[in-house]
Amino acid sequence: MNQSSFNLIHRDSMSKLDVFVVWRTEFGRTQLDRRQRTQVGGADPLQVFIASAEDTILAKLDWYHRGGCVSDRQWRDVIGVLKVQAGRLDLAYLRDWAARLGLTNLLRRALVNAGLPTDE
Repeated sequence: MNQSSFNLIHRDSMSKLDVFVVWRTEFGRTQLDRRQRTQVGGADPLQVFIASAEDTILAKLDWYHRGGCVSDRQWRDVIGVLKVQAGRLDLAYLRDWAARLGLTNLLRRALVNAGLPTDE
């Protein structure tokens, strides 16, 4: 089963939205359960759901891993989210799902790169 993604671009504002199709797995269901509602746009805002920071990190680590750990873009995105969300992250959730997904070593490396604690 392949996970796919695509982009939506609003031409007037040149805003870009990355859309990732969630797998029908336990992690995919958890991502949907943890999604967060937000508004985008000014005068006529649109209600959208976004993935949590933790689920974004895990999904990008998984994509990075599945791609042979060579995508600088995915890795930079992971480090960026870790740094921006550092004080708000549920590290226990990240560690639990990283273990379930076989991403523990990558998460540990990412936490070190972002200057965050690696211990539980």
